[in-house]
Amino acid sequence: MESTMSVEVERKFVCDADIQKQLEEIGVCIGQKQFQDKYFDTPDFLLTLRDVWLRCRQGCWELKCTTVTKAEDRVGEPQKAELCSRYQEITNLSQIQLKVREFMKEEFTTQRCSFTFGGEGDESGVRVDLDQADFGYCVGEIEVLVPKGEDIQSALRKIEKTAQRLGLSGDQRVQGKMDVYLQRYCPEHYAKLLSASIL
Repeated sequence: MESTMSVEVERKFVCDADIQKQLEEIGVCIGQKQFQDKYFDTPDFLLTLRDVWLRCRQGCWELKCTTVTKAEDRVGEPQKAELCSRYQEITNLSQIQLKVREFMKEEFTTQRCSFTFGGEGDESGVRVDLDQADFGYCVGEIEVLVPKGEDIQSALRKIEKTAQRLGLSGDQRVQGKMDVYLQRYCPEHYAKLLSASIL
């Protein structure tokens, strides 16, 4: 039996030359690593068209499933909520195998530098990752893990405060690595995801 799962709440942002320097001044670097993601789907995209993402990262399987509907995004603070994504990550292999039968592989390598902040309050539990993908796309993520059933609004507030502290003023949702990869290298798949309102 798998232990209680968390919901990953995160907001992506565009990396520029000043962000890492700023993070080094106000945060504590908790690690830098490189990893390779391999993404899988059925030939007719049954997983990703449902906003379900199956990947293998350094030999560990993860299935990311969206946790909200478009209607739920309009509750509370809709503008802030829309900038963030919420996924449940399933890492139990037997649970993943129950949901997935045939795969189609996509692959790229990411160099990640991670930061966290000391102290309590608005910055506790906030993590910032800067990801550089080998196909030339760099994206940052501000992330807060929330135990399932807990208040998502507090995570959204922490993410917003961290974004303000980093000087991120954009109110447009930023594409993730996989979005950009599909747009560049799998345009037919990308078009289907857009048509299904997944991306």
